[in-house]
Amino acid sequence: MFLKNRFYYYQDCMEKNSFFDQYDLKQIEDLDLFAKQVVEGFIIGLHKSPFHGFSVEFSEHRLFNQGESPRNIDWKVFARTEKMFSKKFEEETNLRCQIVMDVSSSMYFPMENNEDGKINKLRFAALAGASLMNLLKRQRDAFGLSLFSDEVQVHTRAKSSMAHYHLMLSFLDKLVKDPGLNRKTAVSQAIHQIADAIHRRSLVIIFTDMVDSQDNLEKLFSAMLHLKHSKHEVLLFYVFDKHFEMDFEYENRPIQFVDMETGEKIKLQSNELKQHYVQQKQRIFTDIRSRCLQYNIDFVPTDISQGFVPMLQAYLAKRNKML
Repeated sequence: MFLKNRFYYYQDCMEKNSFFDQYDLKQIEDLDLFAKQVVEGFIIGLHKSPFHGFSVEFSEHRLFNQGESPRNIDWKVFARTEKMFSKKFEEETNLRCQIVMDVSSSMYFPMENNEDGKINKLRFAALAGASLMNLLKRQRDAFGLSLFSDEVQVHTRAKSSMAHYHLMLSFLDKLVKDPGLNRKTAVSQAIHQIADAIHRRSLVIIFTDMVDSQDNLEKLFSAMLHLKHSKHEVLLFYVFDKHFEMDFEYENRPIQFVDMETGEKIKLQSNELKQHYVQQKQRIFTDIRSRCLQYNIDFVPTDISQGFVPMLQAYLAKRNKML
């Protein structure tokens, strides 16, 4: 039955949303350029790390260029190779951020097509994540990326170098270009794994549609408490399409829905289910919000039709509280 807490997608065309008319978000090829445009339109120069140059860690070697200061030459490497290399250092900053993203199949709702302006939750999260990384890079903060479905697929430690930034963008780019159907969700299990892997106090930003959690709230918030007990701050973006997932605004006719994680299909008359569905979704939403308040987790409902500014505002508000 539909309300056994799995999400089904609508197979027919979606309505076009006017917010995205000014962008062709499905055709974006350069995540870096898009992220720069979003961030530059939002904020410039909010933060310069007060720890600039205070503490650094070795990052990589590069060829020494004539005219540079010789103080960073690696003489041990020169003794072995008779070639001059400079040590490149990575600044440690006052913030480390781990961006954690749910990449299970339900995040690919709504199904994208070439006729409308709709993007799915996964593409929205990837573009939002790229924008956050660009902002973190500008602020000289370190950031890492974790991608999960029923297990952790990618996990990187936090760095602030340009090479690391472009590597993270490549992970996100591959994600939106390689849709994964029938990929299940295990939010709580993945968050436990990630909490064990982050060894230094960080801001953990999570993008998820919470599909897995509806019958497993206790397990989910046990995992969230694992992060809190490790002294991490948590910012939870609950990603959804309000028109369809919250308000259940479908045409009043028989519609076939498909479980994006299992492929199961069911045909329903939408108006017969709408009232009960909306009540159940509101109950779950209220429960998640109250638990986040109880555990001091910043909960940000994120409707993908509302754009990226609310997401960046929530991040900056959280960051200012941490300073």
